[in-house]
Amino acid sequence: MAPASPAAVSAAVDSGHAPETVLVVDFGAQYAQLIARRVREARVYSEIVPSTMPVAEMLAKDPKAIILSGGPSSVYAEEAPSLDRSLFEAGVPVFGMCYGFQLMAQALGGTVDNTGGREYGRTDLSVSKPGSTLFEGTPSEQQVWMSHGDACSAAPEGFTVTASTALVPVAAFENDERKLYGVQHHPEVMHSTHGQQVLEHFLYRGAGLAPSWTTTSIVDEQVAAVRAQVGGKRAICGLSGGVDSAVAAALVQKAIGSQLTCVYVDHGLMRKGETEQVEKDFVAATGVQLKVVDASAQFLDALAGVSDPEQKRKIIGREFIRVFEQAQAELVAEAGAAGEDVAFLVQGTLYPDVVESGGGTGTANIKSHHNVGGLPEDLEFELVEPLRQLFKDEVRMVGQELGLPEEIVQRQPFPGPGLGIRIVGDVTRERLELLREADAIAREELTAAGLDRDIWQCPVVLLADVRSVGVQGDGRTYGHPIVLRPVSSEDAMTADWSRLPYDVLSRISTRITNEVREVNRVVLDITSKPPGTIEWE
Repeated sequence: MAPASPAAVSAAVDSGHAPETVLVVDFGAQYAQLIARRVREARVYSEIVPSTMPVAEMLAKDPKAIILSGGPSSVYAEEAPSLDRSLFEAGVPVFGMCYGFQLMAQALGGTVDNTGGREYGRTDLSVSKPGSTLFEGTPSEQQVWMSHGDACSAAPEGFTVTASTALVPVAAFENDERKLYGVQHHPEVMHSTHGQQVLEHFLYRGAGLAPSWTTTSIVDEQVAAVRAQVGGKRAICGLSGGVDSAVAAALVQKAIGSQLTCVYVDHGLMRKGETEQVEKDFVAATGVQLKVVDASAQFLDALAGVSDPEQKRKIIGREFIRVFEQAQAELVAEAGAAGEDVAFLVQGTLYPDVVESGGGTGTANIKSHHNVGGLPEDLEFELVEPLRQLFKDEVRMVGQELGLPEEIVQRQPFPGPGLGIRIVGDVTRERLELLREADAIAREELTAAGLDRDIWQCPVVLLADVRSVGVQGDGRTYGHPIVLRPVSSEDAMTADWSRLPYDVLSRISTRITNEVREVNRVVLDITSKPPGTIEWE
């Protein structure tokens, strides 16, 4: 994985732990992150870079292969993203998909027509060269996922056309001598029935890569990188009790041992029983040094009267750092002269956090994550983020590799800002207690029904600024609605709402309206992501 600092990257490369890298060039595709995931599923390391990155900078990363993503533009649009032709002369294997395929065709002298004919969704692909590098072992007729208006009508000179559709005469081409390949469809999506096989054929056959990027190699790479970054100094880790911070802490502890102290901040925004669980389970599993700080009053004072979700996230991020700085001062005082070396802060930042905060690929800021866009400018620590380029499922696998127990590794995601961003409206102690009870009921019933592993997570949201009329105990009530948001996902980049059994939903609703004061209505959020995010704020 790519570590948190340039120095750590250099150290990892020098120590021989740098993985072979495939660059995914993002042309604004909604699927760019999915392409990177699919490459990693083939056990090859991938990174996403923006299409605005100069070719020289891409090549300076020493990629073993490059994938050009799709994108929403027409190659003929005035502001359409472009690519320097020199990329195709560098001797690096390249695979163009959709818009990337059209850019490749156009740059190399092929013909791309703006005919007005479009293909969207499931499409039948006819493979004319079944023994080709990409299509070896796949059917001559197969279903693919298309999303394009322009179409390639003539391949560049020296390229073999390997597939077509009813509307597109050149739906795939290959040049084995130059190791250049392209398809009009999206092999990364599940609707392309043989898409993963086609992608792996490019990686293994076209680019000659080996499937060597495993959880063991990730751990080895990051242990080396963390040791190089931290050296003989000390670090503290913000432990939330969630999967991400737990795995980050375990990984860094493997790297630097007793140089790490974990700081668990009880910001008053945790779910019912979580503080006690962290103190007992994580310490028992890892033996890590743990310092517990009760900062609930500090956080609630800072959040008083704030209802804007971006402000909440930034305040929570700022207060986290202030607490860590105070914890650092206390550790310095306890350690005497050696305490001066507490210079690093370990965070469980993940790749989706970076992407949604507008980092890494030039993407828009969807929302600031407290540990990325919400950090204060005067941060006194150097960050150690060993999971920064990982998706959630990869983090779980790393946790298993490190020997963490199932109850920690398989825990459903919970946001760092906690219940503060699950209250739509001002955050108060009373509202937090109300939401805690509703959340605990939902979790109890999902566990009792054996559904914990069937869903990604189930945020429970309090619409604190909304009230609705109800009837309870033969009388009129005017209470708050609770929203259930069960979702299924692989990595939080996309998600769909989980189709929970009606009897489970009924039990959750009945218990919440019976047992939680001031709540008289439970509703179900059935929005996918996109267009909605998983959390409401």
